[in-house]
Amino acid sequence: MPKRMLVPYLALCLLPAAAHAEGAREPDVVRVGQQETVQKDVPFVPTREETVKRMLGMAGVTKDDVVYDLGSGDGRIVVMAAQKMGARAVGVDIDPERIREANDNARRAGVTSRVEFRQQSLFDAEIKDATVVTLYLLPSVNLKIRYKLLTELKPGTRIVSHDFDMGDWRPDRKESVGDDTVYLWIVPASVEGTYGLTVPTARGETPATLTLRQEFQDVSGTLKLNGKSLPLAELILQGDAISFRTAEGPELHFRGRVEGTRIHGNVMPSGGQSRAFTATRNGSGS
Repeated sequence: MPKRMLVPYLALCLLPAAAHAEGAREPDVVRVGQQETVQKDVPFVPTREETVKRMLGMAGVTKDDVVYDLGSGDGRIVVMAAQKMGARAVGVDIDPERIREANDNARRAGVTSRVEFRQQSLFDAEIKDATVVTLYLLPSVNLKIRYKLLTELKPGTRIVSHDFDMGDWRPDRKESVGDDTVYLWIVPASVEGTYGLTVPTARGETPATLTLRQEFQDVSGTLKLNGKSLPLAELILQGDAISFRTAEGPELHFRGRVEGTRIHGNVMPSGGQSRAFTATRNGSGS
């Protein structure tokens, strides 16, 4: 991927997705005599209990969360999320033997009313209602599923992976648990583009143009005001929350929320009062 995006944000992951597109919809089945075995994307290797605790802890799982474990194996992450944190949880695994084992473990833990296990390919799973997604896959599989995670999950959804990263998508946090590594990402809103807005200046409310460039959660940009292009500093994008300030010219501090093609929030001029602003992405209509 080029260092600086020249195409819209969601195209960042098209190459990994395209690489997987052929054959992603149906798992391969190998028939041996009268038996059928499912070709799995990832071998089953259980995660240690201490690592499971750290994964759920880093994601800040509470009773209000919906946790999806993609490649859920024996269901230990799903069961712990429900039993210890009170969350609702869904496990997805293509192996029917693992699904049976996971359901047995949920019954023994007394959490069957809060969990569900689905036998299907993780690439086919409906995940849009997840607030937390957990993974213990492989580097190549993480790259293949990255596009799905970025396009189907809501901004602010937390993703936690045991041992393997997401390529050039920088983790928001990384911790060691013994010999294991746990990575955390927060799904960023899509903000790439040019926006129209008005900002308070000494001349009153003044039309301005905000241009944002994005590489996952890393954002840079400029504010064009009174004919001058002012660089922005301290840009922070976490989920749908964004903040930044002008690095030159009139000192303006912005803090807002991304809602589709608009950013709503407040702008604080130096020595002035906070005022509401709405920035609308060009081409998005009124």
